[in-house]
Amino acid sequence: MATKKKSGKAQDAAKNELLEAILLLEKEKAISRDTLFDAIENSLLTACKNHFGRSENIHCEIDRESCEYFLYAEKTVVEEVTDELTEISLDDAAKYSASADYGSVVKVELKSKEFGRIATQNAKNVILQKIREEERNSVYNEFIEKEHDIITGTVQRFIGRNISVNLGHADALLSENEQVRNEVLSANDRIKLYVLEVKNTTRGPKILVSRTHPELVRKLFENEVTEVADGVVEIKEISREAGSRTKMAVWSNNPDVDAVGACVGMNGSRVNAIVEELGGEKIDVIDWDENPAIFIENALSPAKVVSVIVDGDAKTAKVVVPDYQLSLAIGKEGQNARLAARLTGFKIDIKSETQAKDAPGFRMEDYLSDEDDEEYYEDDEVLESDIMDDDMIESDEDYEEDYEEDYSEDEAEVEEADVEEASEEIEEDE
Repeated sequence: MATKKKSGKAQDAAKNELLEAILLLEKEKAISRDTLFDAIENSLLTACKNHFGRSENIHCEIDRESCEYFLYAEKTVVEEVTDELTEISLDDAAKYSASADYGSVVKVELKSKEFGRIATQNAKNVILQKIREEERNSVYNEFIEKEHDIITGTVQRFIGRNISVNLGHADALLSENEQVRNEVLSANDRIKLYVLEVKNTTRGPKILVSRTHPELVRKLFENEVTEVADGVVEIKEISREAGSRTKMAVWSNNPDVDAVGACVGMNGSRVNAIVEELGGEKIDVIDWDENPAIFIENALSPAKVVSVIVDGDAKTAKVVVPDYQLSLAIGKEGQNARLAARLTGFKIDIKSETQAKDAPGFRMEDYLSDEDDEEYYEDDEVLESDIMDDDMIESDEDYEEDYEEDYSEDEAEVEEADVEEASEEIEEDE
């Protein structure tokens, strides 16, 4: 009697341990309890198949609360038993069911303790395999929802020129092509990444991330700026040279909300937080406009623009700037003009006022009479202005100081050949 009591306590302890293990796996691996119980049932059926040679008439039932299980074979009552796995005599059937009769089916309990070591090991492997599969699926489902979104990760290790980034439940691969040039990352650095793609492979989910994608900037603004997240301010276009400069065109769907001001924040607090996250990358926030001439003028900020002539069909624009603004309009190595061209979708040909006097297509007075001037300048595709808008990310003076860091006084005057070279770069990018 004492022995039975001790045995009962041992069984109860084993059941409690099993339940605790299942609850722990459910919490740590994000695997549902029902999935784990199904895995145990399948493992027992696999053990039966290995032990008996087949298991078509064998079933397993597990109580989800107490972890008690009932493993049994359904056997048909016959006069003469020819297959002990599927048939049973009437005398033996009476031990399991008082109503047993010839032709009826009775449930005969099977003792899993009688299974051999190999069968038991196979059952264990089935459970472990199911847990691994469910863990991979769980991680995949978690990150597939974050595809084309941003996540925060920790730099873990360097694999050649690629970087492995820990995301918590999985690792992501930041390839060399998706790294910002000249950005120095060290182990344990926390960085924000744009999820390019999530693939489900036999070895688990493969997560590809980027630090250079323009959408990273968009997502950072969505997280930082409430008006962008709510859809009040819309980010229309983004052109980016990662690690150096980004131009972003914004538009407000509410006339009472200043799109540029909302993105910049008070004293630049919002945009500065994003600049810091991007390692000091400069960000120009400009007003988007459906008038391409105005949009192009805004895109060439911080340079002041005298006139813009747009050919909508050819997607080209001729821009005239003051002589002293030419280097600013083109930017270092043509960057400002190149980013403006990508942002607007137009090939932009920039000339100074002096150069435009002798350049075909730039002298508007050659083909405009005095009485046509007023009507011409009201046209949506032509714009003439002497000053830029005030609501930029920084003042024009701040921008000019920023750009002047990259220029000497000798470089302030750009030769016509340099302008043509920048225009050719824009054409190649298009």
